[in-house]
Amino acid sequence: MKFVIRFAFFCVAAAIAFGAARADGLREAVLRDAALDAGLIPSEETYSAQPDTLVAVGKRLFESRLLSLDNDTACASCHLDQFGSADGLANAIGTEGEGIGNARVLNGGDIVPRNALPFWGRGGVGFNVFFWDGKVDGSSDVLVSQFGDEAPSLDPLVVAVHLPPAEIGEMVIDRNDTQKLQAEEVETANRLYELLADRIRADEKLGPDLALARSISVDDLRFIDIAEAIASFIRFNFRVKNTTFHDFVFGTGKLSTEELKGGLLFYGSGGCAGCHNGPYFSDLKFHAIPFPQVGFGRNGFGVDYGRFNVTLDEADRYKFRTPPLYNVLKTSPYSHSGSIVDLRDAIRVHLDPLFYVDPQSMSPNDRTDFYERLRIWSSSPLNGVVINEDDLDAIVKFLDVLSYESSLQVEIVD
Repeated sequence: MKFVIRFAFFCVAAAIAFGAARADGLREAVLRDAALDAGLIPSEETYSAQPDTLVAVGKRLFESRLLSLDNDTACASCHLDQFGSADGLANAIGTEGEGIGNARVLNGGDIVPRNALPFWGRGGVGFNVFFWDGKVDGSSDVLVSQFGDEAPSLDPLVVAVHLPPAEIGEMVIDRNDTQKLQAEEVETANRLYELLADRIRADEKLGPDLALARSISVDDLRFIDIAEAIASFIRFNFRVKNTTFHDFVFGTGKLSTEELKGGLLFYGSGGCAGCHNGPYFSDLKFHAIPFPQVGFGRNGFGVDYGRFNVTLDEADRYKFRTPPLYNVLKTSPYSHSGSIVDLRDAIRVHLDPLFYVDPQSMSPNDRTDFYERLRIWSSSPLNGVVINEDDLDAIVKFLDVLSYESSLQVEIVD
């Protein structure tokens, strides 16, 4: 009798285990299909091969302060490995900044009114819209940028590399004796680029190495050669690599129960994949999420009109490009203004914007601005989605499987 009972118990347990395994298998299949339907492709299909010599000198240019007008700021000042290729600050600190991370705030540098974007995937196949407001946009037959029809390149990433060295407060110091180089016009920018190219030509290592990589003489080096080298480094170093999720979708990799749950929420009822889709987990389009605005904003007085500043189209007011999600756990704080420190809260604000604001603590102007952003958001598919604390934890667990390391360690070396 005892044997019969034990055997019956074993059969029930086996049936339960079989049912659970079958359910997990179904959930895994659903998640794989959802990722493929949303445009995920093998990581190597996003990669654009780059010459080793150009990548090497591009890295050194990326790390060099010679490309800022006052020799005080490098690309790497705001894009370091320890912050997931960002800077760990709400708003970036550009010219006159000293140190890294919070030290740049404490030492009193010039504030750049938006959060520094990380570089993961930039310039990969199909990644052709750059900056929070898409001010460099190669997604159509016509390359759109601040250069108008005088763009220095047809490559949108190369054009994007041209902008920070010409931005006031970012790499152009705001001082009386530099005013002649502060007019953000193409002619002024070209004069600045020639000055910066002179520095590289005169550098006893960077000049010859860049010339060798470009197969030209040092005397023939121009800023376009510098920009193409930096773009080559960005494409190589921050290219999409195989993640745990790629292994799961395209190989034999496994996800934990919590990661699997988070992935199903991400592609399902959470609505995340509505915008965070494709090979870069971004549709590279523009949407309005009413994140709290910190800092003075691109338009001043705590206001940032986002995409509107580029297009002057009222329909684009308060919209920002969807940020990709690779290594997102490393790139806090979040949003265009860096107003959210915790990733769980950043996810929550997409669905429940009122959770993170206190209208009574806001000025009448700030409330009016917030209500307008809330009005635009209310027509989005995210409106009405309800999510609980366990769901938030699961989505964060899933996002962690999109992590990987860059190939080369970025430093500030001069």
